[in-house]
This record gives sequence, C-alpha cells and structure tokens, in this order.
Amino acid sequence: MINSSGDEAVGGAVTLGLLAAWALHDAEELVALPGWLRRNVPVLRERFPLVPEAVWRRAEAVDAREFTVAVGVMAAVVASAAAAGRLTGGRSSAYQTALDAFGLHGLVHLAQAGLLRGYTPGAATSPLVVVPFTLWARHRLRRAGVLRPARPRDVALALGLAGAATTVSHAVARRVVGAGRNAGARR
Repeated sequence: MINSSGDEAVGGAVTLGLLAAWALHDAEELVALPGWLRRNVPVLRERFPLVPEAVWRRAEAVDAREFTVAVGVMAAVVASAAAAGRLTGGRSSAYQTALDAFGLHGLVHLAQAGLLRGYTPGAATSPLVVVPFTLWARHRLRRAGVLRPARPRDVALALGLAGAATTVSHAVARRVVGAGRNAGARR
C-alpha cells in the first residue's frame, strides 16, 4: 500500500502490533514476577551485597496487586504510542521511541538472566517475542521509508523513556494500591 507521499505505508501489524507484543511479554511478567521476587530476593541480597538495602526492601514490598496496576498504567503508555504510530503510518517519534524502548527492554531482560545465570521474569518472551518483533517492525518501517536514522542519543532516549515509564507506572501503582489499603483500613 502506498500513501499520499509516495512511501509504502506500514499497517496495523507494525504499529498496533507493538501493543500486542508488549501484552504477551507482560503477561509473562504478571504471572512470574511476584513469586520470583519472593523466592529470589533473599538469594540476590546475599549475592549482591553492594546493592543498597532499600532496593531489596522495595523489591520485597511489591505485591501482585501493585504490579498488576503498574502493568495497567504501562499498558496505557504503550497503547498511546501504538495508536500514535498507527495514526501516522509509523512516522510518530513517540511510536518509534517506544518501539526502540521495547526492544532495548528485551535486551535488558536477557542481560539480567545472563548476569543471574538463570531465569528472570521477562526472559522467556524477550528472545521469542520482544526482540524479534522489534527487529521486524524496524525493518518494515525502514522499508516504508519512515524509520528515523538511529543515533546514540535515540538509544539513550529510548532507555530513558523505558526507565521513566516504569518508574511512573510503579509510583502510580503504589499510590493506587496504598489508597485502597488506606480506605479499607478506615472502614
């Protein structure tokens, strides 16, 4: 399909596919993370003694409800980026940055699993879904003539976006779950 500017347009599989690939990946994390943290934080605390104790306490405090809310917040971020990509035929910088962040996020999962020499939540779908989808979508964007040239600052921006979106998602989740706990305590 050719769009009005003469470029090959990218379809929903490339743009909205980001949301679908993300949903598959985060389903793995939703199922695995709470139990994995419970089982592994004590071992990790001993293995990595230079990590501040506050980090381990925060990891132990994440429960399934909070994590589920954080995933829901992130779903809104990813859905917005995917929609922006769809509306612009893949040209949206928000979409392309989110796509890059998703792919880099998958590489981080693989690095974590390698560092820990074992499974970490997200490591199963990263090589099967996250990285292949990202490479395929970038190829389709390039073929359509809409992929921005990759620059080192784009990598930094994508990693920063992923980190910021994760931080905000968890902050919102802590507030929502905490507000629910406080409301229940007042009854």
